[in-house]
Amino acid sequence: MKIIATLDAPAAIGPYVQGKIVNGLLYASGQIPLNPLNGEIVGDSIETQTEQVMKNISAILKEAHSDFDLVIKTTCFLKNIEDFSRFNAIYSKFFDKEFPARSAVGVAGLPKNVLIEIEVIAEVKSSN
Repeated sequence: MKIIATLDAPAAIGPYVQGKIVNGLLYASGQIPLNPLNGEIVGDSIETQTEQVMKNISAILKEAHSDFDLVIKTTCFLKNIEDFSRFNAIYSKFFDKEFPARSAVGVAGLPKNVLIEIEVIAEVKSSN
């Protein structure tokens, strides 16, 4: 088992790690739209916040020797399920070859009152 930590994604704001690699799979903790440099929330629209979340996920994937083409499953939490189509428009731009399996649910609240949180499971290219 290997812990994934990168300064290019927000530091954990609780008792968890950014991700762990176990048996060739990355299990990444949920990412919210925080700027990794200052910990501040980025944007106030679902589009801007989704873009930042996906950038944060990208940094974790890179650190784990993975990328969006190797994402197997995502779980997406939306504060307002009515944002679903606007969220999809941004989310879909990050996958070149094919989409992963996915769950997307509306929730009553998210950390720091953000609009979106996404967690991923991905294959890693190597377990260095």
